[in-house]
Amino acid sequence: MRWIRGSLGDPGPDFPHFGMGRRLLYIRRDLAAHAPAIFAALHDRPPPSAIGKGNRLSGFIIRPQGASEMFVRYGRRGGMARYVLDDVYFGHVARPVRELTVTAEARMRGIAVAEPLGAMVESIAPGLYRGAFLTRPMNGFTLWEFICADDDPSARTHVAQQARRAIDVMHRMGLFHADLNLHNLFVSTASDDLRVFILDLDKARLSPEPVSASRRRANFARLSRSIRKLDPSGERIESALRAILTGG
Repeated sequence: MRWIRGSLGDPGPDFPHFGMGRRLLYIRRDLAAHAPAIFAALHDRPPPSAIGKGNRLSGFIIRPQGASEMFVRYGRRGGMARYVLDDVYFGHVARPVRELTVTAEARMRGIAVAEPLGAMVESIAPGLYRGAFLTRPMNGFTLWEFICADDDPSARTHVAQQARRAIDVMHRMGLFHADLNLHNLFVSTASDDLRVFILDLDKARLSPEPVSASRRRANFARLSRSIRKLDPSGERIESALRAILTGG
């Protein structure tokens, strides 16, 4: 099976890139005229203590002059590495560029992902960089936030079914998510249908074929671990809801 990874090249002609000092911005072609304003909006990174949105609280809204709002997720490490490296990454192909490539292709395949707008990479030294990933803002909650906030059984079941449909389409269309968890499933409140989107594809892989059974099991196993970690007593995610999400 041939896996398609963002490291195989840049995001393509739909996302031209612009340089400014040590920074390189890939931006969707229809937004290219706003590149200077986007550079300016990204110039002042929030301090490590800033609390944003998302799994690592590193997501923020920016408002480039003359352009629509954008959601930017700055690269920020988790685990013990965050105490040493914080927002510094290694590699000659930056994760945000890889994620932009994969997310754009996934969206073209009909997978429910955030609408990608661009990526920015700031070079620190050869092979060292900081990065950011840009998407269209969405109103809503992570799946875990939704489950904690809504005690209506029918609404919780409906959203769990929507999440499972999104995962099944993801697998059928060839996307393997490297870190599927309750924080990376997002419940959009843009419509009454409460559609679920899949986030954080920086380590995901795309294949021209459906995801294999073993890799599907790996995704569901990771999601099950997330459920056990966040709700060890099963108080919020009862067995029926867990079965919808993970099949077990």
